Amino acid sequence: MNSVTTTGPLLSPSKITLLMLACGIAGGAAIGTASAATADEQVPHMAVYYNPQSLETDRGAQAVYHKIVHAAEVVCPADDSSPHLMTGAVRTCREESIARAVHDIHSPKVAALYAASSKPGSSKHG
Repeated sequence: MNSVTTTGPLLSPSKITLLMLACGIAGGAAIGTASAATADEQVPHMAVYYNPQSLETDRGAQAVYHKIVHAAEVVCPADDSSPHLMTGAVRTCREESIARAVHDIHSPKVAALYAASSKPGSSKHG
């Protein structure tokens, strides 16, 4: 069974930017790797478990994609005072979390679902 992790923000937008940058570093010097590890520990995250064979079917890929979307909603929650109003920061957090998770899975079927849900006029990620 495999997993992919979605991550969410800390409180300040400047920290979010720095953490996204740190998490986006794929390799490099030991300092960069240590920074990413430290950032990962501080960023809320949620593992999405799936069976790699499930990605071979449309139904299975759709189920995994919905798990990713749900995880992004959990780690990037809307404001408790107005849960039906999503701020730009929350929307960005969710979109970037979903994009990272879809990228990490390396599944053409999941990527196609993501691309279709990201088109203008589509019902975003649902």
